[in-house]
This record gives sequence, C-alpha cells and structure tokens, in this order.
Amino acid sequence: MGESEPKGRGVAWTEERGTSDEGRRRLKAPRRRAGDTVTVGLLYPGEMGAAVGQCLAGAGHQVLWAPEGRSPATAARAEEAGLTAARFPELVGRSDVIVSVCPPHAALDIARDVARQAAQSQAAGFGGIYVDANAISPATAREVAVIVEAGGAAYVDGGIIGTPPVSPGFIRLYLSGPQAAKVRQLFEGSAVDARVVEQGSAVGAASAVKMAYASWTKGSAALLLAARAQARAEGVEETLLAEWGISQPGLTERSARAAGSAAAKGWRWVAEMEEIAATMAAAGLPDGFHQAAAEIYRRFPPAGRASIEEALTALVRAGVPGLQQGPRRSER
Repeated sequence: MGESEPKGRGVAWTEERGTSDEGRRRLKAPRRRAGDTVTVGLLYPGEMGAAVGQCLAGAGHQVLWAPEGRSPATAARAEEAGLTAARFPELVGRSDVIVSVCPPHAALDIARDVARQAAQSQAAGFGGIYVDANAISPATAREVAVIVEAGGAAYVDGGIIGTPPVSPGFIRLYLSGPQAAKVRQLFEGSAVDARVVEQGSAVGAASAVKMAYASWTKGSAALLLAARAQARAEGVEETLLAEWGISQPGLTERSARAAGSAAAKGWRWVAEMEEIAATMAAAGLPDGFHQAAAEIYRRFPPAGRASIEEALTALVRAGVPGLQQGPRRSER
C-alpha cells in the first residue's frame, strides 16, 4: 500500500501517525461531503449479513458482495437487499470498510483471505477498516485483529445481538476498538442500533458482550432440549410437560421454539458454543456447560428431517457408540 492515502474510494480519509506502539497508521472517520458515499464490502450475505447489508445500503452506502462459490439462495438474498456483486479482488480493492458476518468457524479464514488479497496486489489491497461482527471469543477476535492489521487494515470488533433487522429495535451491533465510533456512524438512520462499548474500548470487548449474552440465550435453549430429551428417553416426557404447565408456564412452547431454531441453525451454533466455552475458560470459569451445548447442537437433526419428537430421540441415540449421525451441512 502506498503511503499517500488508505485504499478507499469516494470518501475522504485522514491519517494519524506515531500514537500506537508500532507507529501504525490509523484511519480517521470518513468525512462526508455532499455526494460522498462509503463503499462497504460484505462477507457474506447470509440471513443476518444480508439484512445488515440492506441497512447499510439504505443508509446511502454502496455495499459490495462476492458471489464466487455462493449458493443461489445467497445470490437471491443479496439482490433483494440491494447489494452489488463484485469479484473478491475488486471488493477488497474498492471497499473503505469490510464487514465480516459469517459462521464463527469461518471468521479467521475470511480475515486471512482479505489479508492475502491485500498482500498479492498493492493496487487492489485493503487499507480501510475491517469489522468482524461474528460470534467469536475475545481471544479469537484478537487473532483476527493481528491478521488484518498485519495486512494494513484497522480492526473493529463487533458483536450482533438480535434478529435480522426489519425495523428499528430488532438488532444491536456492539462495537469496540479505536475505530468503533467511525463504524457506528455508518449505521446512523438505519434499523441497526450500533453501540460502542464504552466500558471496554479494547479489541475483544464487543465479542465479550456477545459471548456473555449468547451463553444464556443459546446455552439455556440447549439445556432445555437436553432436559426434554432425557425425560423422553426415560419415558416421562408427558409428565414433565404437565409439570412445566403447572410450575413453568410457557416452557413447553419455548422448548418447541428451541427445537425449531436448533434444526434451522444449530449447525452454525456448534462453533459459537465452543467459542463461548473458550471465553469461559479464559475467564477462569467452567467451560463444560457450553461444550455440552455444542454437542447438543451438533447432534440435532437439520430442518425437515425429523419431527420434534424424533429430534429429541435422536439427541439421545446420537450419543450411543456405533450409531451413525446424519451428514453435516456446509457453511457455504
């Protein structure tokens, strides 16, 4: 990357030197002028990613995505969200900001892909802001930061909480790191409530919020499924559901919703539970809760292959040596 200006298009960037330990260049926020837009590269438009991209596009930014190797369903989501297709080298070269929204097991590989592309071509490299908004541990977030900063980019840690944004209030995007306030500005006026974690400006603070939050929401859902599966295995499920109706109203319905969510998304929650387990261990807490939750989601049959009763039975049967599990689904 040349020293004259960061790799950005259609937006004014300024430079600050000599304040970090390594003396690295820091990117200042885009200074909007009339007609200016920020170009955002989105990796990738899954259900959540496409919704975030749609919000960015609605805020007036150009949002690029790379269709190579992606499914027709992903392409349809991207088109509906108003995203612009571009080859991966073009996306990296044209973007002022890159936002990674992917299953957590792919976060490091995507960061490496961007850094590798930047190293291969100075003319099409990336020296902007890289936002990792994936469900990863603070330690993994710091690994991603090392990768992208070595490639010449600034890093912002992100954590998404909520459902795909269809109207204001459905989603919060927590951000941390020196450039977090700049990224928050990109979402002004959109349905994404972007918030800087003021209590912890260091890289990893936003991921820590996400890990703590999901440790309860998805961790407790896995525990609920395990409790109902255990009762079913012992032949007392109907009695348990009746007791829930007396002392825990709504728990039966919640367990059904948990089963539906696990069938649709459990395959990508396996790595998220493992990231939470690593976060707990790093904090000196037991990691077994979420290692077990990862195993529940690993065993859960995918959507369309089993009723809730069959899925609960499969949770138990999958733990018996010698029994075959169903094929795993690919992230892509």
